[in-house]
Amino acid sequence: MAGATLALAVDTLTGGRAKIAIVEAAEPDDNHPGYDARCIAIAYGSCQILKEFGLWSTLASNASPIQHIHISDRGHFGQTAFSASHQGLPYLGNVIELTDAGQFFHQALSSRPAISVFCPSSVSSIERSIDSVSITLCDGRKLSSKLMVAADGAVSACCDMVGLSRHQHDFNQVAIIANVSTELPHQGEAFERFTPYGPVALLPMTRGRSSLVWCVPPDKLEETMALSDRAFLSCLQSAFGWRLGKLTEVGQRHSYPLILRQAEQIISHRFAVVGNAAQALHPIAGQGFNLGLRDVATLADEIATRLNNDQDCGDMTVLQGYRKRRETDRDKTVMITSGLVKGFSNHSGLLALVRNLGLNAMTAFPALKSPLLKQTMGLVKR
Repeated sequence: MAGATLALAVDTLTGGRAKIAIVEAAEPDDNHPGYDARCIAIAYGSCQILKEFGLWSTLASNASPIQHIHISDRGHFGQTAFSASHQGLPYLGNVIELTDAGQFFHQALSSRPAISVFCPSSVSSIERSIDSVSITLCDGRKLSSKLMVAADGAVSACCDMVGLSRHQHDFNQVAIIANVSTELPHQGEAFERFTPYGPVALLPMTRGRSSLVWCVPPDKLEETMALSDRAFLSCLQSAFGWRLGKLTEVGQRHSYPLILRQAEQIISHRFAVVGNAAQALHPIAGQGFNLGLRDVATLADEIATRLNNDQDCGDMTVLQGYRKRRETDRDKTVMITSGLVKGFSNHSGLLALVRNLGLNAMTAFPALKSPLLKQTMGLVKR
């Protein structure tokens, strides 16, 4: 999604004057998303970015608005809540199914004459000269450009090819994802419930379903994944509680390890990095794609400004401008998400008291919520 959004954004901002190539490894899945489709939460600020690029209206037709967010600490007294109406907003964010998004982006890319899509394909090698960058594809074809952007995921092969290293931190947690049905309607409410082993999140979906992200210790993964659906729902019910009544159905489960991967540099000579290739975050508070989208919007702005003035869009002044504009937001968002993981996945009685007092203070004094809410909603300077 990050790479596709960047291509469409640059095409829009330049009025189709930029010649853009996308190299994509996976062909789009034409199957109906169905019960087991994975989801992504798009914050209010990210919806506004997509709207700026003319991309949101179609995505919105398949989105589930988040009207409320409830945050609690299992086994403790702390809790707080956020509401779109209290902020004077139509929603706090939206949840979309990735299959729906993939189909939309593929169709949008194919409708833009200035964008060429090489799919399925991958990059075999990268060569850079003073004024251009050239890549060789897996089938031997070569492409040349003024700028290459890596948007190839948390373990970016393109970053490895140009020698950009990444910092890694293992959270010692594994995320189990699935879609679940509940006895009570979710009414547009998202839940983030902290447990001693990691957070449990439920996000509202279409057809009354909720998207689950359940973080567990690695040594509990095999046992949890092997449970029958009934036993799994029973364990999840114990961790999550009864705010949505009985958990009645679960779809196919998948899992992945939770590791912070952050590129130590997001620029190099005629090379930039966006999305998960720049930073792959813990899913707590749903910040990963939203932070990556702000990377995309900033880089698109820098590129389009140069191209619209018939200037080189890949020289180091463009890249330095991108790096400088993204530095504060990247560092702050990584710090917040990592801090939440460490602060709430902790058995210290003193720390539990402090964090629960903090949650209740935000309920008693709504002004305390504002900085955190603005950051997580993506209402930040970029």
